[in-house]
Amino acid sequence: MTLLERVEQALDSIRPYLQTDGGNVSIEEITPDNVVKLKLLGTCANCSMSIMTFKAGLEQAIKKAVPEIVAVEAINLTDMNDPNAINPNQL
Repeated sequence: MTLLERVEQALDSIRPYLQTDGGNVSIEEITPDNVVKLKLLGTCANCSMSIMTFKAGLEQAIKKAVPEIVAVEAINLTDMNDPNAINPNQL
């Protein structure tokens, strides 16, 4: 299985939870140095909990399933300075 297929498989384990709330995620790029760049879609793109979804869900699922991935980035994550943003460190 290719690196892309393995990352997609990891995301597929999280997608049903995102889709329940009208969201989704797509892989925009996997860089040559094994950084995955994701785009949050639907309601996930502007949800105040997108930071939490990204850190506790997407990033962890990918890194656990595909250990050679060194980092996961979201290209459209809610700004941490947004007063409505929910950060995992706040819980």
